Amino acid sequence: MAKDFTYTSGVVAVKETYLLKDKIFKLCEASAEDALRTLQESGFGKGAEVNSVHDYERLLTADERDLDEFVREYAATNAEKEYLLSPRDFHNAKALIKAEYLKTEDTSAMLAPDGLYTAAYLTDCIKNGGYKEAQGELFKAIQTAVELFTGENEGKEVSGAEVGRIFDKALYSSLAKACAHNSFLKKAVAAKADMTNILTALRSQTPEYAALSYVSGGKLKKEQLENLFIEDSEKAIQAFDKTDYKDFVKMCIERKNAGLPLTEAEKLADSLECGLLSIKKYELKKSQPFLYYVFRRRAENLNVRILFVCLLSGMPEQEIRKRLRTI
Repeated sequence: MAKDFTYTSGVVAVKETYLLKDKIFKLCEASAEDALRTLQESGFGKGAEVNSVHDYERLLTADERDLDEFVREYAATNAEKEYLLSPRDFHNAKALIKAEYLKTEDTSAMLAPDGLYTAAYLTDCIKNGGYKEAQGELFKAIQTAVELFTGENEGKEVSGAEVGRIFDKALYSSLAKACAHNSFLKKAVAAKADMTNILTALRSQTPEYAALSYVSGGKLKKEQLENLFIEDSEKAIQAFDKTDYKDFVKMCIERKNAGLPLTEAEKLADSLECGLLSIKKYELKKSQPFLYYVFRRRAENLNVRILFVCLLSGMPEQEIRKRLRTI
């Protein structure tokens, strides 16, 4: 049954009135206790039971669960559901594989909320071979990862990074296919893939190692990314003059040369969707108002988590503000 975009946009318009917006910056000035009280009074966390400020994760869990239910009910097509929820499946499958074969401890702490599949289902697939009959990039990745540890490979040393690469590559391949007919999400997938590849290359010691982690779905080729290893920084930046990433690459290289972390670049990548949609926020069409709301609310939830971590550590207001994601 096709979704009524007008009706969904109406639902979104009502829900938008409950977004925190600039309130998050005012909370940077407050104590952790006052921030918690303000959020509860505004309805954040949907009435989750919280006994102290150290239980702030309960608020976030409740709010994120509510948003997930909204996504499942109002996503217009499979493309929206895949883009918003399936990354969790790839993350959870990767964590479960590591737990099963690399004996990673405390699996529950590594798992994200359920995506399109439950963690229990993915666990069963891994343990009982259900991935062999299931369709899609996720289950192909699970099979590839399991085969690293079984059969003729049993006993061979496998790193967590090797497992991670399998699922990262499969995720972007899956998203590119799922979003091929949604112009906005197709653009977002490509930009995310390119930014991921740029960041990976700048963290790699050699072009060869960067190539191992290259994900598909973007516009930049492996050969273009090799320019990031040019010793002359100006030439490296100029190599991206005719791409959409000149400023992004320039910022990354300058920070790397200064011995600074690539945190700002990561924040830009995290805020990509909000940035793309906000450019034409008064001209959003079809499912775009729905997407814009979801991305803003997710960003706000991330900011709430950052806020409490910083407040509880005694960090000053200006330092907290620097760490918040742009919405």
